[in-house]
Amino acid sequence: MGMSSCGDGEKQRIEDEEQYGVLLYYKYTSVPDLDELVSFYESSCNSLGLLGRVRLSPKGVNVTVGGKLTALEEHIAAAKLNCLFEGTDFKLASCHHPLNDKVAEECGFTSLSIRVVEELVTFSPSPPLKPPEISNAGKHLSAAEFHSVLQSATEHLDGDGKSENKDLVLLDARNLYETRIGKFESENVETLDPEIRQYSDLPTWIDQNAEKLKGKNVLMYCTGGIRCEMASAYIRSKGAGFENTFQLYGGIQRYLEQFPSGGFFKGKNFVFDHRISVGSSKEDIIGSCLLCNNTFDDYSPRCRCKLCRMLVLVCNHCRVKGDIYVCELCRKHGKSEVPLSLDPSNQPSESNGDNIRRKLRILCLHGFRQNASSFKGRTGSLAKKLKNIAELVFIDAPHELQFIYQTATPPSGACNKKFAWLVSSDFDKPSETGWTVAQCQFDPLQYQTQTEGFDKSYTYLKTAFAEKGPFDGILGFSQGAAMAAAVCGKQEQLVGEIDFRFCVLCSGFTPWPLLEKKEKGSIKCPSLHIFGSQPGKDRQIVTQASSDLAGLFDDGCATIIEHDFGHIIPTKSPYIDEIKAFLYQFI
Repeated sequence: MGMSSCGDGEKQRIEDEEQYGVLLYYKYTSVPDLDELVSFYESSCNSLGLLGRVRLSPKGVNVTVGGKLTALEEHIAAAKLNCLFEGTDFKLASCHHPLNDKVAEECGFTSLSIRVVEELVTFSPSPPLKPPEISNAGKHLSAAEFHSVLQSATEHLDGDGKSENKDLVLLDARNLYETRIGKFESENVETLDPEIRQYSDLPTWIDQNAEKLKGKNVLMYCTGGIRCEMASAYIRSKGAGFENTFQLYGGIQRYLEQFPSGGFFKGKNFVFDHRISVGSSKEDIIGSCLLCNNTFDDYSPRCRCKLCRMLVLVCNHCRVKGDIYVCELCRKHGKSEVPLSLDPSNQPSESNGDNIRRKLRILCLHGFRQNASSFKGRTGSLAKKLKNIAELVFIDAPHELQFIYQTATPPSGACNKKFAWLVSSDFDKPSETGWTVAQCQFDPLQYQTQTEGFDKSYTYLKTAFAEKGPFDGILGFSQGAAMAAAVCGKQEQLVGEIDFRFCVLCSGFTPWPLLEKKEKGSIKCPSLHIFGSQPGKDRQIVTQASSDLAGLFDDGCATIIEHDFGHIIPTKSPYIDEIKAFLYQFI
């Protein structure tokens, strides 16, 4: 018996050590040495096997990582040795190991990402908004205090239970896909749901709805607290009448820990890790299927709006592989009719009586060592299939390249000039003698050294927009996609010079160092990313390079099409149908 008991105890100890968990914490504070802090996270997270996201800035840290509970506890202990983290609320929750690789990868829990960023959470919309002073953030209310305020409001109901507390409002600082499945509700307090796609839309909503907040006691809440810090500071920065803005310390997560039955929170708390959502002991469902409206709140299928890419809820009964979904926000703004069917015969015709639809004008940027004529030829099938909705305009890049050859003797006869948008530091202009022998075999990674010449290409594009524009969008292929992405990264500074509404990036890659300071999801331009899904099929640009570029664009307005081919733009169904669906939202 003694041996059996000892064995059981040892087994339990091992199971406890292997138990998985998720750790969330943030801290706004002045960071004196960012390099030192980066080194700490690299050392601690890698040695402990932690995966997830670490965001560092001169103003603080924002961390979401997962791993063994024992490892997470060791990380917390190490962090507490640094005075920077004094008073930090380390939110540690035990959970199952990531079971869905797709969800885990989408949430960033299959790797460790440590980045230095300008904002811990992206609060600045376009055009750039100066972040409010975090020292002016709303007063923290503990979960118990927050609950007490709502409890007091409820106790002041009249006999009919209809007396609304007009001095108190709840403000949800989260995105619509989060509030769909869970929110605070009190019979006597109005809850304001901004119904935003992304956090950077919140300042605009606050500006447009300031009168609903002025003179009120505003109770703000979000998942873990960090979004309320900046948003409450922004509200209070508006001056008189906005002073009484408060925030739930520790967010919904700490509230549900304090009130496991849910309290005033109904539904589930959406979380940005493989757990997807966390509910109370009640397990109540307030979400509903987008199509049939039956109760449903499971985001694990990862269904998304075809137009804006926001997560949508589609129940198991209604979900069919290949179906197209349009979220409530796109419907609200008149886009619901766009992709109800991707059958070209069901798309709106070019004209309807007296209402003539203007075609989209798209500027096309060719790849390295190509020209406008050759790219136009290569995209002939694409142009033909888009002829009713788009006009493709082709231009040569500004950097003329040498003619090179790898055979024993140079080719005879005339050859069209070749151009580039970006060149390497040892770039040689064409010689008067014509052909030049190649110094080495074709290097499929040569694009990684082509980082010069952007300023000339940028000035050249400004002239093209002025003389050949206007253009609705930019389509770039290979190096042309890298150039287009660089322009997207500067879009806010280019207003009035290079104006466009969307970009299509085919077999693209990140143009370092032009976008090296861009954090994941920071580029807000609506984008369509087209690249091969099979590593090795595209011999010019590796799949991961195109995927990494797509990751720089905001997930809420980025669409990805992965195909089974190589270094091409596919025009067969279903790929052409998805391309059309993306373009129709801009008509």
